[in-house]
Amino acid sequence: MADPWLTLVGMNEDGLEGLSVPARRAVDAARTIFGAPRHLELAQAGERGRPWPIPFDPAPLLALRGQPVVVLASGDPFWFGAGGTLAQHLQPHEWCCHAQSATFSLVAARLGWRLEHTVCLGLHASPMAQVLPQLRANRQLMVLLRDGAAVADFAHWLHTEGWGRSTLWVLEAVGGPRERCRMLPADAVATALADDPAQSPVCVALLAQSTQQEGLPTTPGRPDDWYAHDGQITKAPIRALTLAALAPRHGQCLWDIGGGSGSVSVEWCLAGGQAITIEQHATRVANIQRNAQRFGLQQALRCIHGTAPQALQNLPPPSAVFVGGGFDAALFEPLQAAMPAGCRLVVNGVTLETQALLVQLHASHGGQLQRLELSSVEALGRMRSWKAARPLVQWIWQR
Repeated sequence: MADPWLTLVGMNEDGLEGLSVPARRAVDAARTIFGAPRHLELAQAGERGRPWPIPFDPAPLLALRGQPVVVLASGDPFWFGAGGTLAQHLQPHEWCCHAQSATFSLVAARLGWRLEHTVCLGLHASPMAQVLPQLRANRQLMVLLRDGAAVADFAHWLHTEGWGRSTLWVLEAVGGPRERCRMLPADAVATALADDPAQSPVCVALLAQSTQQEGLPTTPGRPDDWYAHDGQITKAPIRALTLAALAPRHGQCLWDIGGGSGSVSVEWCLAGGQAITIEQHATRVANIQRNAQRFGLQQALRCIHGTAPQALQNLPPPSAVFVGGGFDAALFEPLQAAMPAGCRLVVNGVTLETQALLVQLHASHGGQLQRLELSSVEALGRMRSWKAARPLVQWIWQR
């Protein structure tokens, strides 16, 4: 078998001096070296150096297939680095990797934190709201940021979300001669960095503290007022029961037909899944997108402006399907055809017509059929009384 033509080299801020002998040998032998400008300078790549295109595109590298090429990445190329993306385009025999300690490991060694008890996130090109589901009192997080200016933005975001009392450690150029660490309250970061900004590369360690927030609940059925909606929303208690029926699992795909506010899709994604929601009303599409942004789920939740079944063409196969409104026999047939074996279907019906159809489908296809009735206390003059919501029939069926 031929030797790999591509070598991934993890490089920290100590540059060539920190490389192992095999990694240094690969760098010396490379005809072309790809990397960020900072890495190319550390490696003294000179004319052999080629910075990555922006946005990132592996095509220039793949065009050199068969030539001796090195890719430089920070520390461990497979932890929020380019390694995973490149490996998807290559056969196993085409590449090898010489990794070093990741930035997270270096920061943990400075602070004395257990990495297994620390949430590690890369926010180079991801929304800061992605941190929101991870925030709990006294929880430790490490966050890689795109540049020094993003430190103040991150601290401001924490303040806006009610976590301004958190303690931040701002670590710059960890592992190199420019290494520096400053411990600051999040609310004081903007002032402290105004005259002495942080320099890239930067990692922020965070000990979460708040007098206003406890963090997001880990169970479904979050409060309705957390979502932008026009009244068309699966209410929190029914949403909790619906998510229990859908049974989300990490990495699975949900089709949410008639998304409304997207609350079911949001909570599916918060459980670790991916969701595609179909919504025909433009104002509700905007609400769904706003809710995805609120929880940092833009990469996990995709919203399609359209109607089913037309909008279902060429979508990745679902692990579960939820229909919260507009279900009829004409929709069931194409759904049944599109659902792979093992896929779960959950339909909530409020109207008598939909409920009658669900009774028929349960009789002909089986599954589980249940009627859900909820009441809540409301004022009645000087007293209180129960006010019942419309009864809902839920059909749960597995392909």
